[in-house]
Amino acid sequence: MFGLKTDWELDPPPRYFTLEDYEGGVARWCPGCGDFGVLTAVQRICREQQLPPEKVVAVSGIGCSSRFPHYMKTYGFHGLHGRPLPVACGIKSRRPDLDIWVATGDGDCCSIGAGHWIHAIRYNMDMTVMLFDNAVYGLTKNQTSPTSPVGFKSNTHPRGAWLPPLDPLQAMLGFTNVSFVGQAVDWNPILLHAILRQAHAHKGLGFVRILQRCPTYSGHVFQDLQKSPDQLLLLTHDDGLPMTPELDRLFPNKEQHDPSDLGKARIAAANHERIPVGVLFRDPSRPIYDDFTNYGLGTSVEDKLDSINAELDRFAI
Repeated sequence: MFGLKTDWELDPPPRYFTLEDYEGGVARWCPGCGDFGVLTAVQRICREQQLPPEKVVAVSGIGCSSRFPHYMKTYGFHGLHGRPLPVACGIKSRRPDLDIWVATGDGDCCSIGAGHWIHAIRYNMDMTVMLFDNAVYGLTKNQTSPTSPVGFKSNTHPRGAWLPPLDPLQAMLGFTNVSFVGQAVDWNPILLHAILRQAHAHKGLGFVRILQRCPTYSGHVFQDLQKSPDQLLLLTHDDGLPMTPELDRLFPNKEQHDPSDLGKARIAAANHERIPVGVLFRDPSRPIYDDFTNYGLGTSVEDKLDSINAELDRFAI
């Protein structure tokens, strides 16, 4: 009968999540933007892992890519320019049970957010970070970014960029306590999904740089790579990116690579003749900061007050 105690003892039916459970507002990126592919890959991984939407948080800064939280039917935080990583670290430190995805752009991460980028890597907190690198400030309508190639013409450099671009991969592999670095391209959904899935499964900060097309302002930057897969080098290894028939067919150039070897990862990252894609480096033994920040989370309010009073009593005269 309704209202009896037995009603509350019934086991709730198991929940199964579909893609619709992770699909938020209609994405409003430009037609042909590579961000669509990244969004779909993340939603697929959430479904495959059956992550409860209320346990997922999408965090971003400012930029086209940073619209990401609006298009996930999960919790989200659309932060300030260059500040998604400190926000994500703060969330993880107090809510280690949440699954965190960070969306950041080449300007958001590598320019105004560069200081936070370095320290977030050193903290190595358990989250997945996606660098959407389209080599341009797209949201503010075509300005040179830190990763724009020499000669790139924009509103800030109408005659072409002068300085060589910052290389996020080589920078990452020089940061203290780095534990996972991968690189993908947005126009190959099989590869993109495989690398993001490995980054998400990694215990620690899984960082993936995604070469991402901006058809409006920097469509030419990755045009040759998109048309000529032989300019890409697929790094494969059983402990890195396992070879599948689909990847074998799509990438004519492949190389066995040991992702546990930091030196070889740096050599691979410096290869500009053939752009490496796959898992460059992975070391699950690196210390994880949220293992330390979790201390005291279960302390009751009464115990906290007792501890404060005990400390104050030390100074009593």
